[in-house]
Amino acid sequence: MYNLYANSRNIPAIFLTFLVLFLVGCGIQKEVQLSGKTMGTTYHITVVAGYFLDTAGLQTKIDKRLEDINRSMSTYRKDSEISRFNAWERAGEKFIISDDFWQVMIVARKIYELTDGAWDGTVKPLLNLWGFDSTKNKDKIPEQSEIQVQLANVGFNQIVISSDRFLIKRKATVSLDLDSIAKGYGVDQVTALIKNNGIENFLVEIGGEVFASGHRKDGKPWRVGINWPQKDAPYDQIYKVINLHNQAFATSGDYRNYFELNGKRYSHILDPHSGYPISNGVVSVSIVADTCTFADGLSTAVMVLGPQKGLELINRLDNVESLIVTRQQDGALIDHYSKGFIVN
Repeated sequence: MYNLYANSRNIPAIFLTFLVLFLVGCGIQKEVQLSGKTMGTTYHITVVAGYFLDTAGLQTKIDKRLEDINRSMSTYRKDSEISRFNAWERAGEKFIISDDFWQVMIVARKIYELTDGAWDGTVKPLLNLWGFDSTKNKDKIPEQSEIQVQLANVGFNQIVISSDRFLIKRKATVSLDLDSIAKGYGVDQVTALIKNNGIENFLVEIGGEVFASGHRKDGKPWRVGINWPQKDAPYDQIYKVINLHNQAFATSGDYRNYFELNGKRYSHILDPHSGYPISNGVVSVSIVADTCTFADGLSTAVMVLGPQKGLELINRLDNVESLIVTRQQDGALIDHYSKGFIVN
């Protein structure tokens, strides 16, 4: 006769086995939140995946991938690739780069050419001159003569980008700052990593740049908020909300990093042609595109182009949409939408 009590020690193991089979068979999913620090900011990731997803292992992979990108393109690290390139004074000689650096430079060149130089990754000397390198006090306006001297060191076309993974400086004094595009690249690379781990439904955000894949746990589209473009607005104060499905999203604005002098505001977004902060009334640009690298860089370029030229460009591009927000002299905000931009 079967003795229930004699075999009771096996019941938990049997029950657990059936539970595992039931959860797997039913496709039960869980929502997992991952977060951390990278690129001088933070990242937040929401993953919708199988109940037994090894989230610790996934986060370790994500952190390692982001560290690789930081080691390549962080201007705050003296030993990074970009810092070594900036210190490279051998014009006309090859500077070998990693695949990460090369991929970002290829997209950067595309944006530079599309926008007639409105985005330019070589404005670092001008950022330093205006005090936006975080090491100087933003308490004075540079002299026109100083700006002209630094403009001579600006020009993304002064860098040759080879398909063989090397760069050549045409001018020894040219230097790079890819902060306006590197976070977007980080989003794209984390997106690829998560997909390679068999996960299709997730949201990746690094410093406000986003990629939304698939859908939420409830089957609805991912919803992403655009921050209110006001200097004192909390980071969680929402101006507009959009739905995203297998799309990237990036926003640039002038309302966080700026200084005021004699009643005038000076933005960290510089016009590479004039050497001065933008003064076209644009306070925020949001871009929806296929990749976050492209969306990130393009949002900065459209800040410089302004609403008219910006929308003319966006409306010519496939699978790209934009919301441009301008501020009137009385403080009123005006929205400028591309043809297919939809808000909720």
